[in-house]
Amino acid sequence: METQPFGQLPDGRQVEIYQLTNAQAIELHITHYGGTIVSLKTPDHSGHLDDIVLGFDTLSAYLSKAYQQVNPYFGALIGRYGNRIDHGRFTLNGQAYTLATNDGTHHLHGGDQGFDRVLWQAQPFSHDTASGVVLRYTSPDGEEGYPGTLDVEVTYTLTDQNELIIDYWAKTDQPTPVNLTQHSYFNLEGAGQRSILDHHLMLNAEQFTPVDESLMPTGELRAVAGTPFDFRQPTPVGQRIDQADPQLSYGRGYDHNFVLNRDQAGADEVVVAARLWAPSSGRVLEVATTEPGIQVYSANALAGDLTGHKGQVYSRHAGLALETQHFPNAPNQANFPNTILMPGTDYHSRTVLRFSTFSTQ
Repeated sequence: METQPFGQLPDGRQVEIYQLTNAQAIELHITHYGGTIVSLKTPDHSGHLDDIVLGFDTLSAYLSKAYQQVNPYFGALIGRYGNRIDHGRFTLNGQAYTLATNDGTHHLHGGDQGFDRVLWQAQPFSHDTASGVVLRYTSPDGEEGYPGTLDVEVTYTLTDQNELIIDYWAKTDQPTPVNLTQHSYFNLEGAGQRSILDHHLMLNAEQFTPVDESLMPTGELRAVAGTPFDFRQPTPVGQRIDQADPQLSYGRGYDHNFVLNRDQAGADEVVVAARLWAPSSGRVLEVATTEPGIQVYSANALAGDLTGHKGQVYSRHAGLALETQHFPNAPNQANFPNTILMPGTDYHSRTVLRFSTFSTQ
């Protein structure tokens, strides 16, 4: 565990970056600005380390006008509500609430100043077989339009078993929607070096939530069978991404929530949501979670105007985001899993990222 200066915010507050390394040489860099995973280096099939997430080497790049205009949320913690809420509105206990509309007419990823843009309190730790960082933030009543004061704690733990465990906790003093997630973009060939279209993806999902032209879920749960959204068997991400399908046209690729198969699992049980692997590097990422859904986003909006690690230009499909979550717009969809946190109850969610390799010979 090492702590180093990462830069300074415009108001003068100092930002640090935390470097975690496990016994297998996996190297993770996290900053408490936005709870952001800045860098994640893992070995390929021959033991060569390379960065597998999109990001920048300096804080100034995350604060730059160019990045803020695009705001792809590279590696950030997302809250209070990950994904979209229709027109930034919901009604709770008979009272209407209005949130920031920062995605056209919709609310996205917590609003104009979501959890990705706050400076979290950080407490690093180290044990015999793991190290990590505990991040804490108190979101005041009315922040971005949300009701209630929300106390949030997120723990990143890197283990010697090549797992990155992310635990989310929250408490509130008023009923409020909560949907926390992590927004890293993965490229298992090395961040930005090539597209993720040849990555093979498996999803433990028989249904997805289709969207309208504005990427807002319609409320339907649609079977993936017979559609370009069927990843029940390992399939290259790019194999069907250009098919003439209205859902793919709306998102210019994949930007959809998949309904995970949890019928036999308890609410706090981690189940495999996705497996992703790259044919050239031999790197494998398995995502397991307690969440009911996972958003698959194929970086459709990246346009080559951001330059990240090693001078790599981040173009369309440069990474794949796998955001474990409750469903988008759940406060307005009674048939979606509930996202309202009540006073006196604990919000807890866990996602586990498991890293491995296979021989490409």
